[in-house]
Amino acid sequence: MSLRSISLTMAALVAAAPAAAQRAGVPASESFTIAQVLAAPFASELVAAPGGRSVAWLGVVEGRRNVYVADAPTWRARRVTRYAADDGQELSGLVWTADGRQLLYTRGGDANAAGEYPNPASDPAGVRQEVWVVSAAGGAPRRLGEGSEPAPSPAGGRAVWLLKGAVWTAPLGAAAPARILFHARGEAGSLTWAPDGSRLAFVSDRGDHAFIGVYEVARRRLRWLAPSIDRDAEPRWSPDGARIAFLRNYGGAGGGPGAAAPAAGADPVPPWGVWVADAATGEGREVWHAPATPDGARPGDAGPWALQWAADDRLVFGAELGGWLGLYAVSAQGGEAARLTPAGCEVEWATLEADRRAALYASNCGDTERRHVARVAVAGGASQDLTSGRSIEWEPQPLAGGGFAFLGADARRPGAPFVVVEPGAAPRRVAGFEPPAGFPEAALVEPEAATTLASDSVVVRMQLFLPPGPAAGRRPAVIFFHGGPSRQMLVGWHYMYYYHDAYALNQYLTSRGFVVLSVNYRGGIGYGRAFRQAPARGMRGGSEYKDVLAAAAWLRSRPDVDSARIGLWGGSYGGYLTALGLARNSDLFAAGFDLHGVHDWSLDRGVPVGARAPQATDSLLALWRASSPVADVDRWRSPVLLVHGDDDRNVSFFQTVDLGRRLRARGVDARELIFPDEIHDFLRHGDWLRAYTAGAGFLMEQLMGAPAR
Repeated sequence: MSLRSISLTMAALVAAAPAAAQRAGVPASESFTIAQVLAAPFASELVAAPGGRSVAWLGVVEGRRNVYVADAPTWRARRVTRYAADDGQELSGLVWTADGRQLLYTRGGDANAAGEYPNPASDPAGVRQEVWVVSAAGGAPRRLGEGSEPAPSPAGGRAVWLLKGAVWTAPLGAAAPARILFHARGEAGSLTWAPDGSRLAFVSDRGDHAFIGVYEVARRRLRWLAPSIDRDAEPRWSPDGARIAFLRNYGGAGGGPGAAAPAAGADPVPPWGVWVADAATGEGREVWHAPATPDGARPGDAGPWALQWAADDRLVFGAELGGWLGLYAVSAQGGEAARLTPAGCEVEWATLEADRRAALYASNCGDTERRHVARVAVAGGASQDLTSGRSIEWEPQPLAGGGFAFLGADARRPGAPFVVVEPGAAPRRVAGFEPPAGFPEAALVEPEAATTLASDSVVVRMQLFLPPGPAAGRRPAVIFFHGGPSRQMLVGWHYMYYYHDAYALNQYLTSRGFVVLSVNYRGGIGYGRAFRQAPARGMRGGSEYKDVLAAAAWLRSRPDVDSARIGLWGGSYGGYLTALGLARNSDLFAAGFDLHGVHDWSLDRGVPVGARAPQATDSLLALWRASSPVADVDRWRSPVLLVHGDDDRNVSFFQTVDLGRRLRARGVDARELIFPDEIHDFLRHGDWLRAYTAGAGFLMEQLMGAPAR
């Protein structure tokens, strides 16, 4: 069968689904639509106001993105912006002004390599990425200027932001045109104000090296801190504004940024350290150096909390000594670093309390398949668990009076803000940010954590979704693979928008009678560095495929699963594993839903399509190709649905173009659903709805015999 476009309307799927569900043993009365479960609101970027008596967050409700605020003591959500369209213009960079009266944010996504902003609605007028300010009390937002990553001055009165690597500014109190604050070579980033607002620290990226700069606002003067051939990042001011701490990445043995990764074995370990410099003179010195072992590699998943200046002249930073990502503390004068958080588990968010003497953090300590909030003193001592149980909590923020806020979810209720108003009080859900009427909370299932062993004895962690009600015989099954690969699926609604939606689709497939198995394959987070950096993975040999086969064998051994009706689905890296399964084992996997997957590693190295990767040897290119689905495309027999947006900035659209043409030439039943102007993580709710409707309908057609529409 030749490659053809798939057209499956929502009405058709809704009509066909109850019959298919009944054939699978699920009463039609217990089913729900994709639209209903995808209506789950999503919350992110929770930030507490100065003083800790208000919180703000970004909310997405069926594609409508807005800023929300809740205040003590009522803690009821109110929407302070009024964006009413599913236009794909994302919001980010939410931050309070120093007086707690206004909020700044960025509207619009980052430009691609051609300088084009994401325009998934194909608006002929075009779109921009802009910085906006809005009153926390509500009212019309005001545009400050084109750019992103706003940083309001702690002295009040002005904000700065980034535009094409330059630093811009505008007043907050009155409408006035934006202007460039200062010029500097390189590309500026990580804007960080001194506590008194007199100076601005930033990173100046020069390509093969990066400096920390300080701009003195009144004197209009730049100073560079201990410049070197290395890459400096994450500037943090001391509380008195006299010094700046930063991370220095010393780099590897040369070869340039395009040097090829090693073919096998452990990843390289670029050394790094924590530095402190005098903000007035620029003189600096290293106060801590990572060990030259695999566990000493700088963790790329630490994020903004990678370095913080705490009380008593102590620096808190993220590292994974011992193989697990956690919080460490060291004196700003230098010395040994002490681990603050428990070993054998991983931290994912951390922030200091107002007095800087303790850190709030979210981790999987004590519960590897969830996230919970804890508190630890920066001077050391045992952590105090603040949340626990079968819920999931993330992004903690300190509140007044020793309380804290966080985002939380569980297996049935999607993420929303919660507050703990005082130490020891029970968490209280912020009112007014609820799923809409018709959201099928009661019909959702609670996935079960499960494990199995791969052929090389690596433990594979999974979540099993079982349909409600008795089965009329063996059921069809679907295996889901997350992307990244540095991600971890949980036993509940996810904290990332992409996987929030993926969890919804897994629940929908379960409601239709599928046994769904979500696999946390090697390369993911949550299980330590050895698991995340497992050898021979991806382009170096595809060792994750052993986990795919182990999950399939585990499913096939179950008495409630029909081994002849097992399908695959996943996006990005999960699309890679979906395609790899169909290419290598069409005898095991009957169909697949491949969402913007990687299909040929040798074509996905950030170089022109079809060009040779810089410094790639013939043997490396051969290994990359052998680790790709295209290497086994001649064995591919199972039907597949390929879905991709053609403005994808993460996985080249050519990955799907190339595979689709190969499958077309071989007569494979390969269908396509293409989204013009969409990016990797679809920005329009309507596009997710179309993609998931098509994907679910395709899997039901292939594995349940539902009529094709």
